Amino acid sequence: MPATISVNGRVTPATEAVIPVLDHGFLYGEGIYETLRTYNGGPFLLDRHMRRLRNSARMIVLDLPFTDAELADRIRGTMSAAALHGAEAYIRVLVTRGVGELTYDPAATPVPSVVIIVKPQIDPPPDAYERGVRVIIADIVRNHPETVNPMIKSNNLLNSALAAQQAIRRGGFEGIMRNYRGELSELTTANLFIVKDRVAFTPPLESGLLPGITREFLFEVGAAVGIPVREQVLRDEDLFAADEAFLTSTTRELVPIAQVDERTIGTGRPGPVAKALLDEFRRRAWSGGPA
Repeated sequence: MPATISVNGRVTPATEAVIPVLDHGFLYGEGIYETLRTYNGGPFLLDRHMRRLRNSARMIVLDLPFTDAELADRIRGTMSAAALHGAEAYIRVLVTRGVGELTYDPAATPVPSVVIIVKPQIDPPPDAYERGVRVIIADIVRNHPETVNPMIKSNNLLNSALAAQQAIRRGGFEGIMRNYRGELSELTTANLFIVKDRVAFTPPLESGLLPGITREFLFEVGAAVGIPVREQVLRDEDLFAADEAFLTSTTRELVPIAQVDERTIGTGRPGPVAKALLDEFRRRAWSGGPA
């Protein structure tokens, strides 16, 4: 089923959706976005995604032209027009600086553009969860926080795209990125966790990564099932010595990592910690909320 798209309130099939060439999101990559998915037809952790969207907007000095409630209404309207017939939805919300002259001056773009993309959610194949996946460590270094801060969920995704394309060429499900200090940071579209002695560790935000909503939620999930989840600076040797590893993202939940490059992680199979966290995550998601 193709996507249904709202561009500044006009909802059309994807083939009819257009945005002007002079939009600064197209010209300069000036914009932010959030990706959500639904469970039982409702966007999951919407309030947290909206909090992060507003933080991204603040960091690029972009005034969002809607309240959270207004955006939620637009999302529901786009989902209704998509007529998903019971399928769960993938939702992407994009806000750009807007249409203006060929200049970096924000005064030239007084009205932001708002795009909402809705299409059916497509989960990874069951084999990814049952056997785990192989990822690679990319040569592409994560953006330095003092250049393009990874805390901004920016439409300008060239850094991640280059690393993801390298992973594709090397046959990887995903690509792990290091920061400028050589520490493990995140994957191209996901956060990274390792497990050692039944404790789950994830790099701190200071390692140059996006504060993932699923990553954040996993601290609560871990507390509920008695599995400590902690931040810790991680390097290659920590990953290769781990008992387990997994990645998290909104659209893929928690996917076990069985192999990195040509090296096996732990037993090379999904481990008990990843399974327990995934089971509790799904229980909470399908029951309707964090509690």
